[in-house]
Amino acid sequence: MELDVHASSDGGLIVHHDAVIPGLGPIASSSLAAARNIQLSNGEPAPTLTEVLEALGPAEVWIELKSLPPEWDQALLDVINAAPAPERYAVHSFDHRIIARLGREAPRLRRGVLSGSYPVDPAGQMLGAGATVLWQAAGLIDAELVGAIHRRGGEIIAWTVNDSAAARTLAALGVDALCGNFPERLRVG
Repeated sequence: MELDVHASSDGGLIVHHDAVIPGLGPIASSSLAAARNIQLSNGEPAPTLTEVLEALGPAEVWIELKSLPPEWDQALLDVINAAPAPERYAVHSFDHRIIARLGREAPRLRRGVLSGSYPVDPAGQMLGAGATVLWQAAGLIDAELVGAIHRRGGEIIAWTVNDSAAARTLAALGVDALCGNFPERLRVG
């Protein structure tokens, strides 16, 4: 399971894909109370990370940090540690600085970096942030990239995979996991 999380202006952690909630504006410049006061299209408020982790219980969860100012790092770690299965939660982000910071604060927390490009040294960007997992855009994965990550002891997760044929191709290349919007299309074995 992967969750997109934004920090509100007062450190509340909201699960919402986009940085803006219609009717509210940017989550980062809104209070937690204001964000929770707006109803989403399903009539419910945007859930907090605490609520979602409670609901998911012991599931493995990757928390994609869309934004997290340094002053809210400890709030995130507190939520993770107080949830039902902290050992089953991990963080990742396109902002590799967030991952490096969290690694210094919580070295045992599993960490990954997101990439939408094909870097010259893919393992270097992962290891440079103190991560062990590279979340790579699926269309940019080839055998060379998978090999580079595995040789350095890392894992590679392909995102966003919404096609069964692509899922089979990526699995054959040796990716460690697939992330997509349609789980039934990701069955490869």
